[in-house]
Amino acid sequence: VTPFGIGLASIVFVIAALFFLKPGFAALRGHWPAIRWVVIFFALNFLFMLGCFLLRGQEPGAIEKPVRMLLAASALMLVLVVKPDRKALWWGVIAGAFAAMLLVGYQRLVLTEDRPGGLLNAITFGDIALSLGLVALAAMIDVRAVRKVLWPAIGALAGLAASTMTGTRGGWLGLALCGLLFIHYGHVLNNRRVRAVVALTFVLMAATFFVPETGVRERVRQGVADVTTYFGGGSVFTNVGVRLELWKAAGMLIKDAPLLGRSEESYRKILEAEVRAKELDPVVLTMPHFHNETLQALVTGGVLGFAAWFGMILAPFAFFARAMGAKGASKQEFALALAGIVLVTSYFGYGLTEVIFWSVKGALFYALMVFLLMGFYLNAKEANQQPGPV
Repeated sequence: VTPFGIGLASIVFVIAALFFLKPGFAALRGHWPAIRWVVIFFALNFLFMLGCFLLRGQEPGAIEKPVRMLLAASALMLVLVVKPDRKALWWGVIAGAFAAMLLVGYQRLVLTEDRPGGLLNAITFGDIALSLGLVALAAMIDVRAVRKVLWPAIGALAGLAASTMTGTRGGWLGLALCGLLFIHYGHVLNNRRVRAVVALTFVLMAATFFVPETGVRERVRQGVADVTTYFGGGSVFTNVGVRLELWKAAGMLIKDAPLLGRSEESYRKILEAEVRAKELDPVVLTMPHFHNETLQALVTGGVLGFAAWFGMILAPFAFFARAMGAKGASKQEFALALAGIVLVTSYFGYGLTEVIFWSVKGALFYALMVFLLMGFYLNAKEANQQPGPV
């Protein structure tokens, strides 16, 4: 919710982990076969970025995100050692989504801001709020009492409402992909009430298109008009038009340096030359990134950089997908695995039209949530395998 909140949380986890190094490393070794590929790809991403920093002479800030994302594994270590109650995570997610809704709701309805973003960028804030809502949706599986299902349902709706009020269209792609996941894994939703709430949540999200006050219909109409205008040879200066021109520029740069990519300073010189040659619109020089996670990784890191980045998506997805398919799993395990898989899937969806990992906050939120959910899942699995009292 706050600009410093996610960064502060990551530092607190690292400091706390220093007091549990010996049992922490022992816990990581014990679960290494299950977690190794996730940790390895986060480490490879850091090593690749470190190599780019050393060889290209980039600013020290270039390695801040990868090193802090790797250090987020301290959250996994702490959860495995301390074994906190997973309800703390669920309540934190619900509270965060609700607070996000109140903040952007105040900005949208009282301050009449068109694209509220809390205290962050509207797109980053909207995507994180949506992720909180989706994790809260998964938490309903872990709730036993019928009356308590209401709270994660409120968290889910709050996260979706907060994202909608920011006007972030990229989040809809992440939501659509997660909708397919909920359909695919519908058999793990433990009762009809939970299934009804999940269905209602997605129906309400779709219904926002027909309520003019939400601005969803206007954003869709604007997007279609932007695409038509761009391919009709009209103005590039629209939200979608700028993205399409950036993707065109990214294609040129990827073709020029496919293996290792180029530094920002290097590729901007090429863009300047293409603009002077009238091959690209000058708008590409005003944007900090290419508004697509895959293209950004390929431009700045080539095939190797893309592999390092995509590994941080694919490895956690594989971890949670295996967990969803495990036989004899408890509903606590299912809830945590589903939360993890929708988190990873939603982030992949966001990256289709945005570079969510460009933001330190967006990157750290992803890393911390992945490692936290992995830790809580492994604890739940361990508890499920222990024999009951005789």
